[in-house]
Amino acid sequence: MGDKAYAHTGAAGRAATAGRPSSVRNVVLVGHSGSGKTTLVEALALTAGAVNRAGRVEDGATVSDYDGIEHRQQRSVQLSVVPVDWGGYRINLLDTPGYADFVGELRAGLRAADAALFVVSAAQEADAVAGATRAVWEECAAVGMPRAIVVTHLDTARTSFDGMTRICGEIFGGEDPDAVLPLHLPVLGPEGADGHAPLTGLTGLLTQRIFDYSSGERQENPPAPAERTTLQEARDRLIEGIIAESEDETLMDRYLGGAEVDVKTLVDDLERAVARGTFHPVLTAAPAAAGARQGIGTVELLDLITGGFPTPLERPLPDVTPLHGASRPVLTCDPDGPLVAEVVKTASDPYVGRVSLVRVFSGTLRPDETVHVFGHGLTEPGHETRPFHEAEVRIGALSSPFGKQQRPLTECIAGDLACVAKLGSAETGDTLSDKDLPLLMDPWTSPDPLLPLAIEAHSKADEDKLSQGLARLVAEDPTMRLEQNQDTRQVVLWCLGEAHQDVALDRLRSRYGVRVDAVPHKVSLRETFAAPSSGRGRHVKQSGGHGQYAICEIDVEPLPPGSGIEFVDKVVGGAVPRQFIPSVEKGVRAQAARGVAAGHPLVDVRITLRDGKSHSVDSSDAAFQTAGALALREAAADTRIQLLEPVAEIQVMVPDDYVGPVMSDLSGRRGRVIGTEQSGPGRTLVRAEVPELEIGRYAVDLRSLSHGAGRFDRAYARHEAMPPLLAERIREQQENNPNDS
Repeated sequence: MGDKAYAHTGAAGRAATAGRPSSVRNVVLVGHSGSGKTTLVEALALTAGAVNRAGRVEDGATVSDYDGIEHRQQRSVQLSVVPVDWGGYRINLLDTPGYADFVGELRAGLRAADAALFVVSAAQEADAVAGATRAVWEECAAVGMPRAIVVTHLDTARTSFDGMTRICGEIFGGEDPDAVLPLHLPVLGPEGADGHAPLTGLTGLLTQRIFDYSSGERQENPPAPAERTTLQEARDRLIEGIIAESEDETLMDRYLGGAEVDVKTLVDDLERAVARGTFHPVLTAAPAAAGARQGIGTVELLDLITGGFPTPLERPLPDVTPLHGASRPVLTCDPDGPLVAEVVKTASDPYVGRVSLVRVFSGTLRPDETVHVFGHGLTEPGHETRPFHEAEVRIGALSSPFGKQQRPLTECIAGDLACVAKLGSAETGDTLSDKDLPLLMDPWTSPDPLLPLAIEAHSKADEDKLSQGLARLVAEDPTMRLEQNQDTRQVVLWCLGEAHQDVALDRLRSRYGVRVDAVPHKVSLRETFAAPSSGRGRHVKQSGGHGQYAICEIDVEPLPPGSGIEFVDKVVGGAVPRQFIPSVEKGVRAQAARGVAAGHPLVDVRITLRDGKSHSVDSSDAAFQTAGALALREAAADTRIQLLEPVAEIQVMVPDDYVGPVMSDLSGRRGRVIGTEQSGPGRTLVRAEVPELEIGRYAVDLRSLSHGAGRFDRAYARHEAMPPLLAERIREQQENNPNDS
């Protein structure tokens, strides 16, 4: 971290530590869009020699990091991995998207990583930083993941490192802001006419040495006497923060008593506190200037990663479940242990085909070996597109996750990452294990996609390819859900946001050759009788041969919500022969499923068959089915049919500052707020019931309303009567567009 002399051993050091989990560091970069994560990854790769020149590491991705739509929209939407070597260590840098629509990629990065770098831009507003990253910070804190903070864009006009450090302490430090402190102070050059002051170096607070990058090479110099006074306050606070986290309980007493604590002791305590996740250093970094070999602060950051972040040996493994009666093994991050690995990312390469990014947690993954693949399923109604699945698959070629360069690997040890081409039907989240000891790893949490996108094939040729294209799309992205809605007869892709929808449509077209059209999403409406009614169904036809003869009379009365369809037989005297009673019921139920007014299923009624007539020769099962349907339609024509709309129970989690606007917005959506409750410091859970017609775009609207800090869950509650004016408007729309019913 610039305050400790690490030996950069180059090839010799790498050879000495090869094949050991202790030589691996897996670090995920987290931050709001525009914070500079990808630029920082490029700067670190340049400093470590992973690339030979400054510029975008466009191929440094697990799977094509920049598709056509990403080029056009100038944003990365996928998890990318750039491995670099530094001082005998292998560092896997996992760059995650900053847009909330692609939080699934972020969760995959968190699963594969052992530590996190939170990248914040000094040019961004505090609200944007808090809204986009606080929830992820809390997730990392819950599992004890070590975290550090990197401040970027300090050379932007009207930015302040001190102000940004204070904001980070307030947002990330919580009740202990002294756990978030800078290790260095920036050295800025003279301010130009545009108001920008270039970042030229850093001052280490512990050693009080200046790391000067102004010449293009990193040089260490002592500070001027006048600068020592300025640094002392920040240095004292850092030392006190480190000592407060020290395992040596006598250190604070000695320090307060005036004893000098040597820098080595402070650095060692700092590294242990960072690895435990109890202290979070703040650093700053900037890309290399033209012609420079190193970015500013990149050496210090790489040293922090290798010295302060934990090895895979120090992180607990996810829980696993033995399959098929196997005994539960004791798993550790041991290359010689049982194989347990997980597919954390899946995508398609136009030349290689399906490519899987795999994190090995235990054992060693080798080419040409056969492994057991087991995947989690979705068992809820409508989610049958992702069932439980398992197979034995032969591992193909392994490669380092560095884009199209396809650097081959002979093996991937526990704690490391590798790309596997053509891994059968394996999907994101699947577990790879020994075929003789099949295991299933507990899944990581993924957000529920809540923004619907109804689609139709653009042409007959597209219709033939649509099913396969959609299956491959959802296999790659577990945050996308496919629904075949039987009520509305629509194919619906549930996504996380509008950008997520755009990427899904583009991938269907560009990767799988399927063109689709987006159509308005429909909700599943229902119909019911508003009052009792009666109907007579007469189906009498005579032609050559046998005719058709069936007459039935029914009474219909409404039932309480949730009752469904109840059929009662009250025929006396054999007016309808016993063998045709089920025929009448079948016809009535079939008509109820088709609807009796606006084409929506009829529910919550009791239908009583009370009389009828038959013919000894011409009556038949089909004739009485038709008569039953006609009777129900006639009964519906003589009374008012009420439209029922689905109501969802939603739970909205927002910071306290947004509770008022959220409740007001829900009321404007015909919602009923049930109650509120505190859910952690500064956050409130709002419970409400809202008609589903009003929350089709709530995923987008809530993000805008809460500056990205709110999230919500929804669950179907019931169907209830729609307001008469709204129901009439929907009926008019369906009469004008009968094909939409």
